[in-house]
Amino acid sequence: MIKDVLSDAEHRMKAAVSVLEEDLAGLRTGRASTALVEKLPVDYYDVPTPLYQLASITIPEPQQIAIRPYDPSTLKLIEKAIQASDLGLTPNNDGANIRLNLPPLTEERRRELVRLVHKRVEEAKVAIRNVRRSAIDDLRELEREKMISENERDRAIDKVQELTDKYSENVEEIGKRKEDEIMEV
Repeated sequence: MIKDVLSDAEHRMKAAVSVLEEDLAGLRTGRASTALVEKLPVDYYDVPTPLYQLASITIPEPQQIAIRPYDPSTLKLIEKAIQASDLGLTPNNDGANIRLNLPPLTEERRRELVRLVHKRVEEAKVAIRNVRRSAIDDLRELEREKMISENERDRAIDKVQELTDKYSENVEEIGKRKEDEIMEV
């Protein structure tokens, strides 16, 4: 029972970390990355569809992203989705492909992105703390139902705290790496 609670908590904390990593991958740094646009929702037949399902995305140059739709009729839809996004990029449509030129980041934009990284890191930490609270509640419930002793509960709570500390540090590291990547000129 305790093992189940701990493994569930660890699984959910890992999920919070992977959501953060995925989130931060889509944040723009000084160089082009397909992760910037892969998950961009395109309104395809009134269904929000991730861009990577509608087009091949490549990096022909360090500051450029090329998007080649599998179906040429989606070109305008993709262009519209890019313009509506918060990427701040202007798509260049040549009739067959869309090219996104990434201008160098200004100091102000870098600071904005770092603030966004801090916000996302904090959200991930909150998610981890929520998992901790939920796991501790489950352990207390097990004790109330006389399924585990008070000592077992306390040891398990200590393990939950160790997991929380481990994943919180992991989240901090990920945030720091992304911040360094953004501030690198």
